Amino acid sequence: MSKFNYSIHGKEGVRREPFFVKDLTSMSLEHFYIPTHYQDTLGGLMIPAGAIHDRIEKLAHDIMEDYHGVTIHLICVLKGGSTFFSDLSSCMKKIHNYNREKYIPYTFDFIRVKSYEGTSSTGNVKIDNIDVSTLAGKHVLFVEDIIDTGLTMSRLLAYLKDQVKPASIRVASLLEKRTDRSCGFKADYVGFSVPDEFAVGYCLDYNEVYRDLPHIGVINQLGIDKFRDYETKDHAAAAAAAVKEA
Repeated sequence: MSKFNYSIHGKEGVRREPFFVKDLTSMSLEHFYIPTHYQDTLGGLMIPAGAIHDRIEKLAHDIMEDYHGVTIHLICVLKGGSTFFSDLSSCMKKIHNYNREKYIPYTFDFIRVKSYEGTSSTGNVKIDNIDVSTLAGKHVLFVEDIIDTGLTMSRLLAYLKDQVKPASIRVASLLEKRTDRSCGFKADYVGFSVPDEFAVGYCLDYNEVYRDLPHIGVINQLGIDKFRDYETKDHAAAAAAAVKEA
């Protein structure tokens, strides 16, 4: 078992292991609602929407238990982490209000950390959208969509620990990929351990596509080919042409 990246309340502790999604896990698309524009571009479903939401509720309980009495500074890693961040923080707020706590549960910021090009993690990290000096002395919890190689987050945390010195830093990630390319970094709170497939949906994207898919699925070759250049296309012109043809 892995230790937490930082202690809270002076307690070291170990992370709770994520739900393990077995290799070759794929649910038939015919049993779930798939938006028409994605029906031919997925190889199968890895995690349905309901399981995602149930697992997030459990993560919220774990986090609120570990940080009880502490105001957490949540940092949403855009864009992929935005839906996870929204659902997780909503659950945290409900738990906090239900227990009639008197302290402020969390504050938050947004950060952009770019490391993906196409279907592979490059390991190149670009950070913007935040003045990191404001994190000094705060209990920081990054909210991320997926830990792939781990290079992005490990480099970011190393810099913050060394240069900014927050009170603590931990990471919550919806997914953690089992891959030989991993640098060994482990998030503190993880929803699902998933096989080395390119997962899309629930705001995880391929060239900005699939963010609106409510489930997490695996893109197939048709999807890769169809949306390979989606970010650079003139979508306004394509839409106008489609309307004209209709």
